[in-house]
Amino acid sequence: MPKKAKKKAEKTASKTASKAAAKTPAKAATKRPAKALDRDTAERIAAALETIASKLAAAAPAPNPAKSFGTADAFVWHPDGRLAPVPHVSRVEIGLLKGVDRMRDILMENTERFTNGLPANNALLWGARGMGKSSLVKAAHASINVDRKPADRLKLIEIHREDIESLPGLMELLRSSSFRFIVFCDDLSFDGNDASYKSLKAVLEGGIEGRPDNVILYATSNRRHLLAREMIENERSTAINPGEAVEEKVSLSDRFGLWLGFHRCSQDEYLAMVKGYCDHFGIKLADEALEREALEWSTTRGSRSGRVAWQFTQELAGRLGVRLGGK
Repeated sequence: MPKKAKKKAEKTASKTASKAAAKTPAKAATKRPAKALDRDTAERIAAALETIASKLAAAAPAPNPAKSFGTADAFVWHPDGRLAPVPHVSRVEIGLLKGVDRMRDILMENTERFTNGLPANNALLWGARGMGKSSLVKAAHASINVDRKPADRLKLIEIHREDIESLPGLMELLRSSSFRFIVFCDDLSFDGNDASYKSLKAVLEGGIEGRPDNVILYATSNRRHLLAREMIENERSTAINPGEAVEEKVSLSDRFGLWLGFHRCSQDEYLAMVKGYCDHFGIKLADEALEREALEWSTTRGSRSGRVAWQFTQELAGRLGVRLGGK
């Protein structure tokens, strides 16, 4: 073959190979699976929708919890500013609380004065476990509202112990309402280096705004000073001025004007609680058998209290096939 013809053939082959190589990636790109394209499109759409939703949420007006006060008599406070209504409060009737007559009468009188717009004290219910401290607060609230008009009903707001630092925000929300409120904290106590009790001190007394006139605070605790004994002893032993250190720790409970102490019940009071529950719910058992079983139950539990009496009542009712309706 002549040299010119040979060179021409080589050039033609080279051009053909280059064109084929250039076309190969383009064809591969155009032939990607349809599933991959659908997945990419779905991800882009999802991202766009999330962006739109976040912008709409930011532009929407914040809900006003105060508007919901008329929808229920009890609420649970959340630190994000939300008040969750409680349509059915877990409680017992005030007549079923035995062995706490004096504390019941004092708390009822204080609550009634507050509800009627008269001066009343914050209350600390402290003492033995299971003796009806929190039950008494809820029962007093329900008893006060009997036969009251909707506009005059007392509201109960529970704040959890771990949310106590958000209490000033709750006070600000309640201050402008026409309703009157019991702010209730169950099992309030402080341990270790927890300094959130200082927020509570300022709300109870001492802050420049003070407690709103339409708010009263009720708290329950197993400790009279809301602080562990070892905390107080440590302050006394390590501080330069032990008296001042201890004074700061115990001054929190001093800001509750009403102290109600609950002590362990006697055997007769325990049996009276059991019989009161059985009579109320229609549980039929001979007195001798009832007392024997109730005392045996308390012995196995190692204590006598209203809580133990109620637990025995549930056990007895379940065994006898009695439904505890209306609790």
